[in-house]
Amino acid sequence: MEWWEGKRRGEEAFKKQKGAKKKLSGIKIQLLSSCLVSQAETKEKKQSSRSLFNSHLFLFSLACDRLYSLFSKMFLTRTEYDRGVNTFSPEGRLFQVEYAIEAIKLGSTAIGLKTKEGVVLAVEKRVTSPLLEPSSVEKIMEVDEHIGCAMSGLIADARTLVEHARVETQNHRFSYGEPMTVESTTQAICDLALRFGEGDEESMSRPFGVSLLIAGHDEHGPSLYYTDPSGTFWQCNAKAIGSGSEGADTSLQEQFNKDLTLQEAETIALSILKQVMEEKVTPNNVDIAKVAPTYHLYSPAEVEAVIARL
Repeated sequence: MEWWEGKRRGEEAFKKQKGAKKKLSGIKIQLLSSCLVSQAETKEKKQSSRSLFNSHLFLFSLACDRLYSLFSKMFLTRTEYDRGVNTFSPEGRLFQVEYAIEAIKLGSTAIGLKTKEGVVLAVEKRVTSPLLEPSSVEKIMEVDEHIGCAMSGLIADARTLVEHARVETQNHRFSYGEPMTVESTTQAICDLALRFGEGDEESMSRPFGVSLLIAGHDEHGPSLYYTDPSGTFWQCNAKAIGSGSEGADTSLQEQFNKDLTLQEAETIALSILKQVMEEKVTPNNVDIAKVAPTYHLYSPAEVEAVIARL
């Protein structure tokens, strides 16, 4: 009996030990599965965080691109596009040409009036020093015997254009045996004014900083043309250019009519010039010329006679 009792107790102990092992194994499996689930959740969270980070990075990059585009339009308009004479801005503007037009507004005032008899030109001469010889300040130039021009802006640029026009008119006279028309002469000047660009040795590296009033008399009668640095020209009855052009144009609109005589046009041109100059008019600080039908530059005595009529 004792042996049987010992065997029974041994079997019960073995069963308890075996149950404990199964329970321990189940706990291990639960722990392992929980670890695997935790690792999977951690991996999923990392992937989700990485995806969220990538989406935020994409949105940030897109915002930076839009800000760059906005600032480019705001600031590059006046820094990048105004350096090159061959580059249009996004608004379709050539800033170097606009700057050249603005430079003309700093020049001396010039006025032109067309009448049935001819065309009168009157120009302000700025004598900056008493040591300067007034006759050396040339603001009205002869192009041909039937064409003259007044200028405002850079005199060196004007001289280049006038020399080109003189060559063109003489070549035309030599080739065809007749004087060149005023419109064709103006067209030749504007063709040269358009020859600016970068990388071409034969062209100007910038626009011409000068505006011209071209007066002439041909088979079509008297005519007055106005040119600007863009190479554009217009035919006018009366026109003012230079620093006092705004006030002078207003006065011309009030006083001009097509029935003016040449003498009346001289008086009107000089009186308006006196208003915008805001100083005493003398033969030393103004020049007057007429084309009726040939070009004639007034002498100091003739200018004094016009001043006496004011």
